[in-house]
Amino acid sequence: MNLTNLSKTTTRGKKRVGLGHGSGRGKTAGRGTKGLKARGSVPLDFEGGALPLIKRLPFLRGKGRNKTLKSKSYIINVSALNVFSKGETVDVESLSKRHMIDLETAKQIGVKILGDGDLSIALTVKVPASKGAVKKIEKAGGKVE
Repeated sequence: MNLTNLSKTTTRGKKRVGLGHGSGRGKTAGRGTKGLKARGSVPLDFEGGALPLIKRLPFLRGKGRNKTLKSKSYIINVSALNVFSKGETVDVESLSKRHMIDLETAKQIGVKILGDGDLSIALTVKVPASKGAVKKIEKAGGKVE
């Protein structure tokens, strides 16, 4: 048997600690001395004795302090609008009927059309659009309201 013929192991077994001096992990079992992490189970939110994040959040001040909680609007590219027929109106309801967006979520966070791709049909768009998207929609003979 050679080392090259051994089967590959991808997961390492759980470290068994506290099995006496002969194990090489006797006494403190690799946990150091004292402190919360040396004792029983450590809570997931433990931050080494510092004030936990959840308790620090109320101290953050000013406009938009919870930006991470806000979600971005639905993004739809101009090329995706080719599924509509000529002269049709594109709004939140029509996009929802085509299963492009979820209606309830779209009403909460909004929808925006970006200018990636090409549009080959004239449409009336009643959804916010970027400048590039407006140019491509108008070039195809449509209009943005």
